[in-house]
Amino acid sequence: MNKRNVYVNNKPLKIAKELWFAALDKHGFFTHNTVEKITVDDSLGRLTAEPVIAKRSSPSYNAAAMDGIAVHFNDLSGATEASPLRLSDDKYIPVNTGNAIPQGFNAVVMIEDVHQHTPSVVELHAPATPWQHIRTIGEDIVATELIIPEGHTIRPIDQGAMLATGVTMVRVQKPPKAHVIPTGSELIQPDETPKPGQIIEFNSRILAGYLSEWGASTTRGLPVQDDPELLKEHLLKAAKENDLVVLNAGASAGTRDYSAKVLAEIGTVIVHGVAIKPGKPVILAMIGDTPVIGLPGYPVSALLTMRIFIREILSKYLGKGAPHSEFITATLSRPIHSSMGVDQFVRITLGRVGDSLMATPSGKGAGAVMSLVRADGLLTIGAGNEGIGAGEQVEIELLRSQAEVDATLVCIGSHDNILDLLANQLYKKRPLVRISSAHVGSMGGIMAIKRGEAHIAGSHLLDEKTGEYNISFIQRFLTNIPLHLINLCYREQGLMVPKGNPKNIGSFLDIAQQQHTFINRQNGAGTRLLTDKVLKDEGIEPADIPGYDHEEYTHMSVAASVANGSVDTGLGIRAAANALNLDFIPIAEERYDLIVPQQFIEEPKVLSLLDLIRNDSNFKNTVLALGGYNLRDCGNVMYKQ
Repeated sequence: MNKRNVYVNNKPLKIAKELWFAALDKHGFFTHNTVEKITVDDSLGRLTAEPVIAKRSSPSYNAAAMDGIAVHFNDLSGATEASPLRLSDDKYIPVNTGNAIPQGFNAVVMIEDVHQHTPSVVELHAPATPWQHIRTIGEDIVATELIIPEGHTIRPIDQGAMLATGVTMVRVQKPPKAHVIPTGSELIQPDETPKPGQIIEFNSRILAGYLSEWGASTTRGLPVQDDPELLKEHLLKAAKENDLVVLNAGASAGTRDYSAKVLAEIGTVIVHGVAIKPGKPVILAMIGDTPVIGLPGYPVSALLTMRIFIREILSKYLGKGAPHSEFITATLSRPIHSSMGVDQFVRITLGRVGDSLMATPSGKGAGAVMSLVRADGLLTIGAGNEGIGAGEQVEIELLRSQAEVDATLVCIGSHDNILDLLANQLYKKRPLVRISSAHVGSMGGIMAIKRGEAHIAGSHLLDEKTGEYNISFIQRFLTNIPLHLINLCYREQGLMVPKGNPKNIGSFLDIAQQQHTFINRQNGAGTRLLTDKVLKDEGIEPADIPGYDHEEYTHMSVAASVANGSVDTGLGIRAAANALNLDFIPIAEERYDLIVPQQFIEEPKVLSLLDLIRNDSNFKNTVLALGGYNLRDCGNVMYKQ
C-alpha cells in the first residue's frame, strides 16, 4: 500500500507570503523582466517600458480646419452685413479641410459664408479673427511632448497618437512566460465522455486564462499521469523554458499526490500548506530561479490560491505595483461561520434591495465552479475571526462592476428551472440586468422578504387546511408588508426514477415497504412540505423512508442524485426529470408564485421581469417545452396586501 503524504505545517497567510516574496527577491524574479522593441501596430494591450515622446508635432503644418477660403484677417476688418467687402483672387485661396495654409494667410472663412460675386471675386459679410478655423502647428501634440508614460497599457487611441507624431516603434515590457501543467491519471479532454472515476480537464483553461489576463504570456500542457518520474521530467522542462510554472493538483496528502516530493527533489519547497480556506494544500517552490506554485485540484481552490500568490507577483514583475481591487460595503444576509486560525475567502453574490446592498454567500465547496461564475465579489474572514453574523457590515472585493451589481434582481426562495430561463431571457433583453438566485426553500424566501433582503421570492407552500398556496403563510409571517403575489406557473411534482423505472416504484408506500433509497429536500422547502403531507395522508412515518434525512437544495440536485445512481428516487418537478432523462411518476400539481413587495413593484428591473412573464410568447413556449408546466395564470396577481 502506498504511504500517504504528510503536509508541512500550515503557515499563516501573512508569513507564507513573506517567505514567498523573499524567495522571489533572492532569485531575482522581479529583475528578470526584459524589454523588447515592437511596432506600434502590434503594441495594443502591451505595457510601455519607457515614456513615449512625440517625434514631431501634430499637425506638423498650419492646416485648414474647414472647407472654404484662406484669407488674411486684416483684409476683412471692415466687413459687415450692411457693408460687405469684396476680395479679388490675389487676396484669397480656396482650401479644403486638412490643406496646408499658404504663407501670408492666417484665417479661413467657411464656404457657407462665402458669396461668389464673380468667377474671380468673392463677397464677405463678416470680419475674421486671427487663425480662425485653422489647426496650428502642434495644436494636438508638440514635438518632445509626452504621449504616454512608462508602465502604461497601450490602448487603440494611444497607438493613433504615437503614429500621428511619427513614432512607429515602441519599447514595451516583455511579458513573463507562464506554463500550466495539469496532473492526474484520471483527467480526460472535454470532448471525451467521462467514465466512472474520470474527470474532464478544464482547470488548466481557467488558470491559463487568468494568467493571460494578469499579463503573462501563457501556455498549457496536456495532463501528466500520476508518475513521479514523468512529473519530474515535465517540471524540469517547464522551469527551463518559462519564467513561472503553475502545477495543478497533486499538492494534497493523497497516495498519488507527488508534487511536494518531486519539487523537493529537483528544487526547493518554500511553503507547503497555508492556513487558508479554500486552498490549504498549496505548494510554493523554486526550481533554480523559476518559481513554481503547486495548486490544489479543486477548481475554486486552485483559482483563489493562484489569485493570492500569483496575481500580485505578476503585477510587480511588470512594474505595475500592487493590482487594483475595488471594495464595497454591504450587509451580510446570513451568518457565516469560520475556523479560527484560518483566513477564509467566501464567494459572495450582491444585490441592491431598496437602500441596502445585500451580500449572500454564493455557494460552498472547493469544487463548485458555478459559485465563482455567479460570484460578484469575495469576502475575506480573517484568521482571528470565528465568523460574521447576519446583518453585519462587511467589505467585499468586487469581481464585477458596481453598475452590474446595482442592476441585479435578487431572487431568494424556492428553486424552479424557470428561474434559469428568466435569467437568460432577461439578460438578452436588458444586458445589464441579472437575476441572482439563492435557493433556500419557500420559507427561506418568505423570511428574506421579511428582512428586506430580496426583490422577489419564489414560493409554493401548501396550507393543508385550506388547500391554498402561499397566502396563509404570507398573512402569518409577512403581516403589514404590502406586496403582490404573482403566479409564475403550475407545475407537476412527482417521484423521479431512473429510465425504465427498474425498481418499479409507483408511490411512497412502495418506497417504505421495499426500502428504496430516497433523497429529500431541505426543511422549509415547499417540496418538503408536500412530501410530509403525502406521507401523513398515506399513514407513513418519515423514519420508514430510507434517506428521509438526506437533503438537497434544488430539484436539479435531486434529479442528479437519481441519475447518477446515488439514490433510487426523489420528489421533484417533471422538468428536472426530463432534463436528465429520468422517468416521472406524478404525485400532485402545485402552484408556484412570486412574492413581490410593493416597494419594488415599479422598479425597472422588476417591471422588466413581469413584462417578460406576461407578454413574451417565446419565453412561454420555451417553458412549456420543458414539460410539466401549465401557464394558465402566469403573470396574474393571485393576492395583494
